[in-house]
Amino acid sequence: MKIKQLFDPASSTYTYLLWDADSGQAALIDSVKEQVDRDEKLIHELGLNLVWLLETHIHADHITGSGDLRQRSQQTAKVAVHSASGSRCADRLLQDGDEITLGEETIKVLYTPGHTDADISYLVNGAVFTGDSLLIRGSGRTDFQAGDAGTSYDSITGKLFTLNDETKVYPGHDYKGQTVSTIAEEKKYNPRIGAGRSRDEYISIMDDLKLAKPARIEEAVPGNMACGL
Repeated sequence: MKIKQLFDPASSTYTYLLWDADSGQAALIDSVKEQVDRDEKLIHELGLNLVWLLETHIHADHITGSGDLRQRSQQTAKVAVHSASGSRCADRLLQDGDEITLGEETIKVLYTPGHTDADISYLVNGAVFTGDSLLIRGSGRTDFQAGDAGTSYDSITGKLFTLNDETKVYPGHDYKGQTVSTIAEEKKYNPRIGAGRSRDEYISIMDDLKLAKPARIEEAVPGNMACGL
């Protein structure tokens, strides 16, 4: 499996292009509408066949480019998101344990709710793409879209922290210029949930964040329910 990490500076969103080197089949995780031209150009330059447009959840801070990219692929690329999302446009509604095939490679779906009730992570070949469930030295806020701090703790400690310590962590966002971590690093150094913090401690930390509402939430959430179209 090959990986390209792409960045949208306006929303600090990471988009990931994954592909099977032998078949050229590709998936794009968490596309951004304003970056559709960039992503399409890269896919064509690499000679890839885009078959999956994967979402980690319904985003509140940017609008997805999945609908646009599906149209540009002549409907051959399929949009996938978790079944709890309420998506009106996805081609496949995913469940925990589902598998997505790219050539000879297999991507496993992990249901990791807490930031929202529809968060999933994608596990493949020693790498996990965690969306907003687990960030580098942080985690996704839990104060809207059916988020729940206790559920977030359970997802991170019960699903993600049980992966091999060497598993690379590729988050959905980063605001400090970091690009990749590992499960071992986050278990040891993540100030919110690492170093053996208890569930109650984590809930208290998340409840005390007092973050401002995402600037684009009113347009982003309904827009992403419709694949950005």
